[in-house]
Amino acid sequence: MPKKKFAKESATIMTEMVLPNDTNTLNNLMGGKLMHWLDVVAAIAAQKHSNRIVVTASADSISFKEPIALGNVVTLKSQVTRSFNSSMEVFIEVIAEDIPANKKIMTHRAFFTFVAVDQNGKPIEVPEVVPETPEEIEHFEGALRRRQLRLVLSKRMKPEDAVELKSIFNLTEPK
Repeated sequence: MPKKKFAKESATIMTEMVLPNDTNTLNNLMGGKLMHWLDVVAAIAAQKHSNRIVVTASADSISFKEPIALGNVVTLKSQVTRSFNSSMEVFIEVIAEDIPANKKIMTHRAFFTFVAVDQNGKPIEVPEVVPETPEEIEHFEGALRRRQLRLVLSKRMKPEDAVELKSIFNLTEPK
C-alpha cells in the first residue's frame, strides 16, 4: 500500500433526487435521510483513500444551512482531508439544485471520521494525505484541531493535552 496518497484521489461525487418518501411534512428532505447520504458518500471517499473496509467513528459539524425541497437534485461531494494512524477525516459538501428554476445552492457541510479496519475489524494503518490546492491545505491544517476537539469532547483526550486547540485560543501556561 502506498505510504502517501493525494487528497484528490479520494474525491467522490454522489447524486440523489429528493422523492416524496424522503421528505418531512414540509416537503423538505428529512435530516436523517441526508445524514445517511452523507455517511455513504464519506465512506466511499475513505475507502478510496485507504483501500480498506471503513467504519464510521464520528459525524460532526453537520451544518444545516438551507432546507432541500421535494424534487431537488442533491449532489454530495466528499474527500479525505487528513489521515492519522488508522483514521481519516472526510469533508462533505452538499449542493441542492432546482433544475426547472435553474438554481443551485450549497446547503450543508459536514466532517465525518472513519477508521480503516482489517477483516477482523481491527484498526489498520492508512496512507498519509497529501493536500495540493489551497482548499485542501486549509482542510488538512484544520483537521488536527478538529480531531483534538472531537477527542476532548469524547473524553478521550484531556483538554490540557490539546495543544492545537490551545494555539487557536492563544492559551499559554501561566508564569
